[in-house]
Amino acid sequence: MFRLIWTLSVRTRDYLHRYMPSNRLLAAIRTRRGLKWGIPAMLVALPYILIASICSGAAADDGPGWLHLIVLWACWNALKFIIMGPVSVVLLTRARLREATIRRHQRHEALAEANTRVPVLRA
Repeated sequence: MFRLIWTLSVRTRDYLHRYMPSNRLLAAIRTRRGLKWGIPAMLVALPYILIASICSGAAADDGPGWLHLIVLWACWNALKFIIMGPVSVVLLTRARLREATIRRHQRHEALAEANTRVPVLRA
């Protein structure tokens, strides 16, 4: 039974990760090239917050109960985008520090190699 539940949850996660637009956008932001778009992507949370507000108000005014699912979905996606902004800044900082360290090591290796070369004198 545990194996069935595990397999079902993995397949559901893979499906949602592959085909849901918000998850695809967040995956693109997590790449090295996309990290710079983390802060502007926080603005994508605004339409989700608006959807949640409208559906919450409609559900409170004797609307159908399934509107609460839309509120939950919209709040979840808004939180994902709001959290991705600061996370992308941290990831971008780490990536740039790592790249600077690699460049510094390459420069030191190139200088060390240039200093250890012995000129060959030919007669």
